[in-house]
Amino acid sequence: MAALLTVVAEMKAKPGKEEDLRRAVLALIEPTRREDGCAQYDLHVHTEDPGRFLFYENWASPEHLERHAASAHFRAFEKMVGDLLAEPMCVETYRRIA
Repeated sequence: MAALLTVVAEMKAKPGKEEDLRRAVLALIEPTRREDGCAQYDLHVHTEDPGRFLFYENWASPEHLERHAASAHFRAFEKMVGDLLAEPMCVETYRRIA
């Protein structure tokens, strides 16, 4: 069985946009967890900064992740989130080795 593709995506809200970003990221949870190939899609908030969010994701393959990025709910998120972010979203991918 192939190793899962792990994604870590971090974002920070503009001052005054923390609740708007929180609602936007929470709206991604249910439709994404129903996607084929989504093994894990967890959202975290920073312990000291309520405007910083982190997704920890595991996907069955890069192709599944690509389909997620092309999904209607994620494309809608991308269109509106630019006005909410203090800086560009940081997205990195990993493979577990141990």
